[in-house]
Amino acid sequence: MNTEFANKILIITGATSGIGKATALRFAQSGASIAAVGRDEAELNELKERIGETGGKCLTLQADLSLEGEIGTVVSNTVEHFGGIDVLVNAAGHLSSGTIETTSEEAWDAMLNINLRAVFLLMQKALPSIIERQGNIVNVSSVTGLRAFSGVLAYCVSKAGLDQLTRCTALELAGKGVRVNAVNPGVVVTEIHKRGGMTEEQYAAFLQHSKETHPLGRVGDSREIAALIFFLASERASWITGVTYSIDGGRAQTCAR
Repeated sequence: MNTEFANKILIITGATSGIGKATALRFAQSGASIAAVGRDEAELNELKERIGETGGKCLTLQADLSLEGEIGTVVSNTVEHFGGIDVLVNAAGHLSSGTIETTSEEAWDAMLNINLRAVFLLMQKALPSIIERQGNIVNVSSVTGLRAFSGVLAYCVSKAGLDQLTRCTALELAGKGVRVNAVNPGVVVTEIHKRGGMTEEQYAAFLQHSKETHPLGRVGDSREIAALIFFLASERASWITGVTYSIDGGRAQTCAR
């Protein structure tokens, strides 16, 4: 086990699946203490067991990030248990389909609450410890924050807002020694699309089509995104802040088709 993040404490949201889970495992392998946040208790326990097998430390925090009180509890429990926060990784996300004509107010609010409002509140509440420890923040955005896509209106808007939140806070916090960056993945094999309503057959067809829409000819793996998050959180990225970093097989460079 390499020890690049030994004595570092991370909060990772969305840690029970996909990019969040891969990120938690990647940092744990480098000696970090992980506060893993998710809604699925069984998945949290499975993650804690896997991290424990590598000798890592994991605090599991079951929380609904649409509730401000639970966000505050995530931060306070992490500080109480580990003593502070060095890195915040906002990987929790919510996706559902809808156009300007079909998106309900409920669906709009659900998307913005998880993908943007919860990130804002987590950053705000974690900042006193992050500033004290000269830490940093990595947000998980999307290619949809950089480019327009039809049929996922609220998701695109939430990720575009997340990108601007990243840039603005990076500017505001630079003088305090805190870096803020985001990663913008293309299509990655996770559960988010199926949780958003796709059937297994629809998702398989979507992944097949995505091989054609991503110039490198394939979709991404969550471990690839975790590796970029790991780099941006590390000292090797000590002069990088305010970036929204594409990792999408070239998807953001293409025209709509």
